[in-house]
Amino acid sequence: MTEVRGLRIAIVNWRDPWHPEAGGAEVYAWELARRFAERGADVTYVTSRAPGQARGGTVDGVRFARMGGRFTVYPRVLAWLLARRRRFDAAIDCQNGIPFFTPWVLRAPVFCSIFHVHDGQFALYFPAWLAWIGRTLEGPVARWSYRRHACTAISTTTVTALRDRLHWTGPIYTVPVGVTVPTASREHGDPAAPGPAGTSGGDPATARRADPAGEGRGVPELVCVTRLVPHKRVDRVLDLAAHLRVTRPGVRVHVVGRGPEEERLAALVVERGLGDVVTLHGFVDEDVKAALVARADLHLSASRGEGWGLCVAEAAASGVPTVAYDVDGLRDAVRDGVTGWLVPGDEPLAATVERALKELDDAARRAEIARACRAWAAEFDWSRSADRMAALVAAAVRRGTSGTTGAGAQLVRRYGDGDNAPIVVEGPLRDELLGQGAVVVRDATPHETLLGRGL
Repeated sequence: MTEVRGLRIAIVNWRDPWHPEAGGAEVYAWELARRFAERGADVTYVTSRAPGQARGGTVDGVRFARMGGRFTVYPRVLAWLLARRRRFDAAIDCQNGIPFFTPWVLRAPVFCSIFHVHDGQFALYFPAWLAWIGRTLEGPVARWSYRRHACTAISTTTVTALRDRLHWTGPIYTVPVGVTVPTASREHGDPAAPGPAGTSGGDPATARRADPAGEGRGVPELVCVTRLVPHKRVDRVLDLAAHLRVTRPGVRVHVVGRGPEEERLAALVVERGLGDVVTLHGFVDEDVKAALVARADLHLSASRGEGWGLCVAEAAASGVPTVAYDVDGLRDAVRDGVTGWLVPGDEPLAATVERALKELDDAARRAEIARACRAWAAEFDWSRSADRMAALVAAAVRRGTSGTTGAGAQLVRRYGDGDNAPIVVEGPLRDELLGQGAVVVRDATPHETLLGRGL
């Protein structure tokens, strides 16, 4: 049911993964695009064009069409698609705050792929009038525009946010992120040695520093992998560093990532005298990033909300737990008390981090958490995510719609499955299987829907 060979698929996203402001949503779109191309689909990735980027080209079998900037990309993409409206069999329209409204110009089935709901973030980046326009486009305008199509969401809390905050009434299917297993592990590939504040360190093979007092397993190292933008609230990580330098002398806090907040944060590190504690690495290659994460005691996220938390899952793949706020997305990615700890309300990070470090001081508990992290990360795989989206796309093309006759995911058993476990299906794929004689076992739980299998 995952056959997409020969299908002509448009994947429309605000940015591509090589855009200087790319984040998790771009990774998600790209991982689907290249896997569809590997399976024989004709994939076009339609996106904006950053300065210096080519207008077109092909990478891993995926054709690129780049046009427009931060705001002009929307009308230009619509005009481009209108001129080619018969070229595509299906479209995945990625909503990064504002969708592309592809149903206005395409006759093909459309999936509005939503990473997370942005309503509360518009005011952080735009004046009040423009923030209102953003919320209106994300909410009522999008809700009306996609009423005959379907959404896909990457987590349970994204589904809830769509229903409760955007009042989305149409079908929403779950297609989670995958996890790229890092090349570095806890046993191999220590990270860059600390450099001056705001710079990357040295040799990734530098050995972990010992406890200056010669006791214990070494002074704590914490890492925060994030885009440096306002809603990620990296200031709170700096507040934590100021606290830990007193309670945990010798602690190091590594911040990995780039963004418009980089200069301001570097100035804050200097102003607060945190240069001996905090290293702002900026952009580093994937091997160095993986090594920095792998040797850390804890990964941190101070974000006010995510769709899932891709960096959290990548840290878990290295056996590294995360301390994050109990907010959308992160409460899905972090299993509180099992693969990390959630900070309640709007409290500072310090108390929860101190509790986490105390637990990790116990070798048996540390090993238990690392095993749980790796097992949780192993539940998410890009190939399985591509399977799920491909099954939905192929069924939608066959049926002529991304919509469904019934709500919710269900466990179904197909004729000939024998003793095999029932499968979790939803949307046009569910409708197709039921039309072929499959039998509903029961409704799938939210956790089963996320994992794509019965429990």
